[in-house]
This record gives sequence, C-alpha cells and structure tokens, in this order.
Amino acid sequence: MAVAISIAIVWVSVITVLIAHQPDPGVASPGQLREDLTAALNEHDVEALSELIDYPPASAGDFAKSYIDTLAGRGAHDVTVKFAPDDLAPTSATVSGKLADGRSFGYPLAIAVKDKLWLVSFTPPLP
Repeated sequence: MAVAISIAIVWVSVITVLIAHQPDPGVASPGQLREDLTAALNEHDVEALSELIDYPPASAGDFAKSYIDTLAGRGAHDVTVKFAPDDLAPTSATVSGKLADGRSFGYPLAIAVKDKLWLVSFTPPLP
C-alpha cells in the first residue's frame, strides 16, 4: 500500500512540475505570429496552432484539433494572414484562402498581446 501511495505522489509531483514549466503560448513578434499562423493553417498543424492561440491552456489542444479538422475537412489551402491596421502593431487579422471546391473564404480574428507574447484570438475583433 505504501508503494502505491508513493507512486501516486511521485506521479502527481511530476505532472505538476511539467505543467508549471510549460511555456506560455504566443510568439515574440507580430511578424512571427503571422508566419507561424499561416504555416500552421496551411500545414494543418494542430500542435503549432495550439501554441499560438489565446485559449485556456487545458483546452487549447482540443480547440486547435477541432479547428484544424474543420479546415482540413473543407480542403482549405493557400491560406494567407493579413494584419490590420498595420503589420507592426496589429489588432486584428484576416485569414483567407481557398476551399477544395474552389470557393474563397475569409474571416476576421482578434490579435492579443499577453506578457509581451503575441497571440491570435478566435473571436471577432472589436470595431
């Protein structure tokens, strides 16, 4: 019994340390955010997307997987990301691209900065 309790304590400690040492999501610059977001969306890379979104850490991976699955299911390709009002201090982004059936798509997203890290927020930007 003591061995089982010891193993449980060690396991909880390891998980706590791993969670505490996870890097915060986001990147150091707007340019890097645009490049990494464009690559993640074009490559349908769940892990890369989850590291760029302003979303609760415990759910970021699930959200990113659902989002990428939807893009991939619709055959999204040639995705581009444009910032507004400018590239150096953006407050919003427009994601656009093509679907498998040839139609174009596009939608706005908000840009967030937390602790000097740039993130994308999957909510419409405020006017």
